[in-house]
Amino acid sequence: MKITLNQDPSFPETEVVINCPQADEDILRLVAMLRVYQKKLVGTKDGEQHLLDVKDILYIDTADKKAFLYTEKAVYESALRLYELEDALGELDFLRAGRSVIVNFRRIKSIRPELGGRMLVTMDNGEQVYVSRQYAGELKDKLRELERSFLQ
Repeated sequence: MKITLNQDPSFPETEVVINCPQADEDILRLVAMLRVYQKKLVGTKDGEQHLLDVKDILYIDTADKKAFLYTEKAVYESALRLYELEDALGELDFLRAGRSVIVNFRRIKSIRPELGGRMLVTMDNGEQVYVSRQYAGELKDKLRELERSFLQ
């Protein structure tokens, strides 16, 4: 793969162009990762609505039928339901970790197996989230996929 970076202050905005003979799985994954930087979610905190970059969200949790977006510095309430967030963020490396939790795979710092098939995930900011036994397989698959792509 050939990578070229052209910098010029006269460019009005950043443009990414991918030239390839055919869009394979790796190219589609690359495009999905680039889209993360364009997506935003609305989160409410202290009565104010904030535009949040999706890449800054560590994980999403629910309580009392409300979804909360966790960033390194703050927690925001979302008007969307967990299943809506899961659908919108699935292609962007967000994984279901439990019945009420979605984690940003790109913001995981470490993973430790626990008793009963669960996994303990430590996020970039040190917060820890449990991945239930039911969803641990999906996380393991994602790790294997990451290792395979690194070796290519």
